[in-house]
Parts: sequence; C-alpha cells; structure tokens
Amino acid sequence: MLLLTTSVKLVAEIALMAMVGQWLLGLLAGPRRDSNLFYQLLQVLTRPFVRLARWVSPKVVLDRHVPLVAFLLLAFAWIAATLTRINLCLQIGVELCR
Repeated sequence: MLLLTTSVKLVAEIALMAMVGQWLLGLLAGPRRDSNLFYQLLQVLTRPFVRLARWVSPKVVLDRHVPLVAFLLLAFAWIAATLTRINLCLQIGVELCR
C-alpha cells in the first residue's frame, strides 16, 4: 500500500511540475509557444491528464479551462496521497517509511 501511495504521489508531482513549467514557458514564449520544442515536450507529458480532465468534467466547461481542471484534480490527488502516506507511516512507524 505504501508503494502505491508513493507512486501516485510521484506521478502527481511530475505532472504538476510539467503543467507549471508549460504554463511558465507559455507566458515567456507568447504566441510562438506551439513551435517551441520544450513546450511541446511538456505538452506531451501533460496530455493524458488533460484528456482525463476533459472526460471527467461536464461539457459546460470550456476547452481552455480544462488544463486548470486537470491541475486541480492532480493537486487534490497529490494532497490525498500525501495524507494517506502520512497516515501509513504513522501506523507502521516512521523508520520503515524511509
């Protein structure tokens, strides 16, 4: 169970950092961001989570807001995984969680 919780937390962290990086690079690159290689790489990393957010969210949500929905879902998943890991570590002992 600890391995599953740690894996979920790690995937959420990587996806969250990729989304933040994509957003910052989009701000810096401006309208030419679609031709930026690193922006495209970050887009490939975040695409599965954005698609999942589109599938989960109602059709009323605009397409330009779906990445924000994906970010919030990942943030909630990260918080839940962190709290679960803390709880597990307290149950089995902090030394075994290292």
